[in-house]
Amino acid sequence: MSEYALVGDIGGTNARLALVRPGSVELESIRTLACADYANLDEACLAYLAEVGVAAVDRACLAFACPVQGEQIRMTNNHWAFSRTEMQQRLGLEQFRLLNDFTAMALGMLHVRDDELVAVGGGESLAGSPRLVIGPGTGLGVSALVPAGSDWVPLSTEGGHVSFAPTDEVEVAVWRQLREQFGRVSVERILCGQGLVNLYRALAGYRALPAQFSEPAEITTAGLAGDALARETLSRFCRILGEQAGDAVLTIGARGGVYLCGGILPRIRDFFLASAFREGFEAKGRFVDYLRSVPVWLCTADYPGLLGAAAGLDNPLAGSHKRS
Repeated sequence: MSEYALVGDIGGTNARLALVRPGSVELESIRTLACADYANLDEACLAYLAEVGVAAVDRACLAFACPVQGEQIRMTNNHWAFSRTEMQQRLGLEQFRLLNDFTAMALGMLHVRDDELVAVGGGESLAGSPRLVIGPGTGLGVSALVPAGSDWVPLSTEGGHVSFAPTDEVEVAVWRQLREQFGRVSVERILCGQGLVNLYRALAGYRALPAQFSEPAEITTAGLAGDALARETLSRFCRILGEQAGDAVLTIGARGGVYLCGGILPRIRDFFLASAFREGFEAKGRFVDYLRSVPVWLCTADYPGLLGAAAGLDNPLAGSHKRS
């Protein structure tokens, strides 16, 4: 057995890779590679191993921002595509485990430090209950941790693609504009990087104002600087995320709590913590007390997906693997 195993968190833009020793989730030699610089996964992994001075590994657990159940894997937001069996052979692996990126994110929540979790409102975790993991980034990831004895089962879901359900006249107007553009309106059409742009443009139309910005970072920067329309966009974004997270808690009975992840929220941390997220989260009519009792944490860890991939190496309840 080689000294290290390879773990990775592969998104649409970047591939984050690291090494772990057997039985450990401590990440070593972390690197971030631009997916566009490599023809496919094997080229990136081999370049990484060469850079960190490791000749070969015989085990890998990689998390991908796409479905991973089949033999053929095709990335949703970049050009990488491969056969699991052929990729395992190219990398010379005895064990090749693949996880959905938010399945790995869920596992990672079990290993982040306490000081990397920021409480959002009150509530107390109910022992023995599932925990929701949700986060806006390039897309909207949704997973959950379900207790199974002394272990946890991470769920692989496509919960970011459920239908958007507007809750007031402004959201109805947003829904109408997005329906004209996309037909069906999923929550991911709003709760992700490009979704922030969609929301901004829809609010601009509703307010009969010019849409000055076309990139998520521009909207975020302008909103934090006080631009009225961009600020309304950020505020509405946070509230809709709360509404969606509350719905998901009711669906899976996640009274153990909610982990908020993804790349967007840490960048607007102070704004988010002062936002109407919790108001939207708890606004469930007869179930307001149910939601009020559920704790929510904002994850500020740098590499939770990599931690989850490391944990997934030896978790028999996570993902799937193939042996030669």
